[in-house]
Amino acid sequence: MLEFIRGFRALHFVGPCVTVFGSARFKADHPYYEVGRQVGRELARAGFTVMTGGGPGIMEAANRGAREAGGCSVGCNIELPKEQKPNPYLDRWITFRHFFVRKVMLVKYSYAFIALPGGFGTLDEIFETATLVQTGKIKEFPIVLVVREFWEPMIDFLKSRPLAAATIGALDLERFVVTDSPEEVAHSVAETAMTRFGLRYAPPVKPRWFLGER
Repeated sequence: MLEFIRGFRALHFVGPCVTVFGSARFKADHPYYEVGRQVGRELARAGFTVMTGGGPGIMEAANRGAREAGGCSVGCNIELPKEQKPNPYLDRWITFRHFFVRKVMLVKYSYAFIALPGGFGTLDEIFETATLVQTGKIKEFPIVLVVREFWEPMIDFLKSRPLAAATIGALDLERFVVTDSPEEVAHSVAETAMTRFGLRYAPPVKPRWFLGER
């Protein structure tokens, strides 16, 4: 409960966020890292605060892109046996002990979920979010999978096995957007946020914490 309260207090004023997930293992010279950086940049240009798990790899890339575009960049870090340090491109971050509290924060303050290539953690976040959308616990929440070559085999499996066996419906798959274009990511998310959630553009005002005030 204390972790929830700390999270709510730390993130209440971060503004409309988009959460970006992906592997912590990609280095800055990897092509997927550069894609993550471009995604963060385009989301910031579209007016969103970029939220990640706060660690290295794709998370760092997205936060870095947001910072370079002059946007707000926040992270929900997690305590791990091998310590995961907050990446250097965060304007604000909070470290959690429990994964389930962290995932609540990453969804609660976001208008979309962007997944780049990743491992078990990324897959867990994708399918938990998809389950929340499927069951109506969260509504009209875009799930965008970036890098077609990585994600299309998973979509093919979902079509040939769960969908064919009727354990999921066609609508469940239609909720996934698969793309290679960071510009398409930002456009799709902004359009959804404006048409479904009623967001409107206003003159940008950075939070006091972003400007270094406390």
